[in-house]
Amino acid sequence: MAAPVPLTPADIEIATRAADNFTRIYYSAYDSPTRLGELPKLYRPTSALTWNGTPFQGVDGLVSLVENMPPTKHDIQSFDCHPIPGTQPPSLLIVVSGSVTHGKGPAGNPSTTTRSNKEGHPRVFSQTFMLVPDAAAAAPSAVGELAKYYISADALRFVG
Repeated sequence: MAAPVPLTPADIEIATRAADNFTRIYYSAYDSPTRLGELPKLYRPTSALTWNGTPFQGVDGLVSLVENMPPTKHDIQSFDCHPIPGTQPPSLLIVVSGSVTHGKGPAGNPSTTTRSNKEGHPRVFSQTFMLVPDAAAAAPSAVGELAKYYISADALRFVG
């Protein structure tokens, strides 16, 4: 078995840029009215999803999760990225925290809406992604160019 390829400072810098780009693209797509057309492009049939303890599998699982979900608005507070040695480019472990509002927000709810109703009230979440280099995508053509990734695993948990 070959020794893992050690990470370089350039790997870490590229991984951080990739995580920043991914985070913006992912949550922009998620909050878009066209999310059912955009989000599935980021997953594969083998992708594993866990949404607040409930497992889903692949693109079909993602679609079944979000197709009946009300519109969302994510407010990202922070993210952290850890390149995983062993592949070149390395896989990425990304942890995101923030809040998400489902529906039209508190002002859009009837006055009888309870605080326990998820729709309309911001909820704090933590979401962890494992991004894997996409072997089917064209390789970066220049040093420092970002690789193409897909979501291999995605776990979201409400924490507030």
